[in-house]
Amino acid sequence: MNPPFLSIIIPAHNEETRLPHTLEQALAFLKTQDYASEILVVENGSSDRTHQVAQEFAQRHPSLRVIRETERGKGRAVRRGMLEARGQYRFMCDADLSMPIEQVNRFLPPHAQGADILIGSREAAASVRENEPLYRHLGGRAINLIIRVLILPGLQDTQCGFKCFTAAAAEKIFPRQTLAGWSFDIELLYIARRLGLTVREIPIRWRFNPETKLSAVQDALRMVRDIFRIHRNARRGDYDRNP
Repeated sequence: MNPPFLSIIIPAHNEETRLPHTLEQALAFLKTQDYASEILVVENGSSDRTHQVAQEFAQRHPSLRVIRETERGKGRAVRRGMLEARGQYRFMCDADLSMPIEQVNRFLPPHAQGADILIGSREAAASVRENEPLYRHLGGRAINLIIRVLILPGLQDTQCGFKCFTAAAAEKIFPRQTLAGWSFDIELLYIARRLGLTVREIPIRWRFNPETKLSAVQDALRMVRDIFRIHRNARRGDYDRNP
């Protein structure tokens, strides 16, 4: 069987409410495209009916697979999905689908030509942010400033949950990933640059979800701690070894 052109990986922790709408939109959109695709829902240590909801969709849609990752951590779930995906392009997607699904095609050729990784950006020119409170926006900019100063200069929005990897890039980066929590995006992009891969930001339309699970202060503190862990790993040569 030929591999699909696109794999969409959706990490899902306690998403029984938001996941059905996201899957309905994604499946309906993919049916209208002229390329083969698959969706992988990685259920991630949920205490609600997320796994059952995803399984019900999978029974009706052969292109949807459900993976159960019992240990929590978004980074762990994304890693599992990326390494089990078969697509030539592998797109990570937040379960709340805060970016319109139609914009997925902007992460694929011809737009992706020459890039190993395309990351959605809420800060790039022509991007649109909808309904975001000012305090959240300012907090996000402060966090990004820390990231640019300490580890990833030049990237304006490392924490947006929509990123696309070529299969070759995914299979180089994700086996080297060590972080399972919120800062995993930073580690992935750091590894990509260390390996000489091309990372490009593209503007997206994004809407703020008041049900966000992020805690700005706590997650910022964890992020700084994790950045120092990444630097420590790099000094030890952890990212240079062939997994």
